[in-house]
Amino acid sequence: MKFPTPVSVQWIANLIHAEVAGNTAAIILGINEIHKVELGDLVFVDHPKYYQTCLQSAADFIIINTKDVAIPEGKTIFIVDEPFEAYLTIVNHFKPFIAPQQSISANAHIDASSVIMPNVFIGNNVQIGKNCLIYPNVSILNDTVIGNNVIIQSGSVIGGDAFYYNGKKNRDVWYKRMQSCGNVVIDDDVEIGCNCTIDRGVTAETKIGQGTKMDNLIHIGHDVSIGKNCLFASQVGIAGGTIIEDGVILWGQVGVNKTITIGANAVVMGQSGVTASLPGGKTYMGYPAEEASIIRRQFVWMKRIPELWKKVMDA
Repeated sequence: MKFPTPVSVQWIANLIHAEVAGNTAAIILGINEIHKVELGDLVFVDHPKYYQTCLQSAADFIIINTKDVAIPEGKTIFIVDEPFEAYLTIVNHFKPFIAPQQSISANAHIDASSVIMPNVFIGNNVQIGKNCLIYPNVSILNDTVIGNNVIIQSGSVIGGDAFYYNGKKNRDVWYKRMQSCGNVVIDDDVEIGCNCTIDRGVTAETKIGQGTKMDNLIHIGHDVSIGKNCLFASQVGIAGGTIIEDGVILWGQVGVNKTITIGANAVVMGQSGVTASLPGGKTYMGYPAEEASIIRRQFVWMKRIPELWKKVMDA
């Protein structure tokens, strides 16, 4: 999330009651989580295992719970007891929850050529382009951006909060939600079936590329980036932070792990489980998903096991 205007180190320090070390003269552009961080961003880290990952990332500003780290040149650290609570304080300041007062927000921008059917909910700061068709009982939540010629079928929810938690077993509530301040961006000519759910980014965007088509009952997790002209059959589930490149086909009930990449023009056969990144231009199947030609050869050999065993016993 980029701040409406850049803010100073001291301003953030005052907001979260932090001690500051490092470069105190820099200007902060926004807040992000580690998988999406950019130059000028602020991130938080609260476990020694990830200190160096954050300190060596593109982030120029780090909220951390120790002084005992080497600060890379030009970077700034904010020292607090609870970095996660500091993150929530910043997000709640810039993106406070405001309960809607009507079904279609007064500050939503909807092109006059688009059709919005009854019982659709459209949240604050939503943008909907030309010639879109939004069916009944669709929820389009805050800050979603929808291009032209987009179809969203009944019951789908666009922009729900990310399934993303801060876990600590030394407190009564082990898992606390990282409040989402990202959004969903849907490009032109996308079609989304019935009862699909597309989560907003935690701090950045979830992106659906131009021309992509989705069947019913599909879930797209937070911060997923989907390329152009992809095709997803029913009950596909894609976990957060994953990149799906252009032209990928996922057939029914394919499950895709978090923070991996499926290369352009890959095809994954139904009920496969994608646990690691896959190169593009090939067909995959099975769990964990492998090249289909390899799996098919394995099936042939498995079917021959009784025959081979008989030969061994008869020898």
